[in-house]
Amino acid sequence: MGRHTNIFRIALAAALLIAGVASAAPARHAGADRYAENAGVKIHYVVQGKGPLVVMIHGFPDYWATWKPLMKTLNGAGYRTAALDLRGYNLSDKPQGEAAYAMPNLVGDVAAVIAAEGQKDAIVIGHDWGAAVAWNVAMSRPEVVNRLVILSVPHPAGMARELAANKAQQEGSNYARNFQKPGSEKMLTAEGLAGWVKDPKEKPAYIAAFKRSDLGAMMNYYRANYPRGTGADVAAAAPPALPMIKAPVLVIHGMKDTALNAAGHSGTWEHVQADTTILMVPNAGHFVQHDAEGLVNRTIRDWLNERR
Repeated sequence: MGRHTNIFRIALAAALLIAGVASAAPARHAGADRYAENAGVKIHYVVQGKGPLVVMIHGFPDYWATWKPLMKTLNGAGYRTAALDLRGYNLSDKPQGEAAYAMPNLVGDVAAVIAAEGQKDAIVIGHDWGAAVAWNVAMSRPEVVNRLVILSVPHPAGMARELAANKAQQEGSNYARNFQKPGSEKMLTAEGLAGWVKDPKEKPAYIAAFKRSDLGAMMNYYRANYPRGTGADVAAAAPPALPMIKAPVLVIHGMKDTALNAAGHSGTWEHVQADTTILMVPNAGHFVQHDAEGLVNRTIRDWLNERR
């Protein structure tokens, strides 16, 4: 998901120019590195601050540090943040095989981080694949989510609806069909995947994190979880009903996102028992937490404070 059509093209070009994947030492940061374990898979996360626990889940292609600005904002407001590396990424374990990246395992990773922090529940924030995971945590493990913040990705019911009937969403998902193909990871490089990062100070760390990652694992998220087909195929495969979400929900979407159509968020409130807030940001793209950093961080902080 994401600006992935462009990222895919950049990665293809970079693959012709760059050979080899070198490792590098992790960059230093202000937080503490910790690990949670889910059925033998270790999940790396970084914690900062004190207060109610906020678990933050990145997407593709990204790693825990995408949340640095938001972590600083929430730490200053009295929250403890735990930003994880998804399995397959950076310092988390990289189990082999598509099945290892099926959604129940990803949900279990988030629950493991919450438990490792000694908490029974947490505020859960996700972007891109992290948002898809966050939706599923809230539906399948409602007892561990007390507030839910979603960036970019529609509720699964809304996504299925748009894939079934919205031509713009169908075209926007073509990159995912390419990613689902065997061997797609061979056309990716760490440098190409970091092409979206605008901050020159952060880009080297992104490249290093992607070099430590498993590119095949990144593709397995799409193979194991992204709906296959379009139109009637998606409609037929969609579950007839999904569990209602019990926690309050905040959704933030960049309207220039070319991979995820804003229309997918329509009707989100029909799947939530608590209050639902949706913020559309006209001049932001898929990486809305960076394109509209100040607005996103203030909105999340204030929304959480109002429900403290």
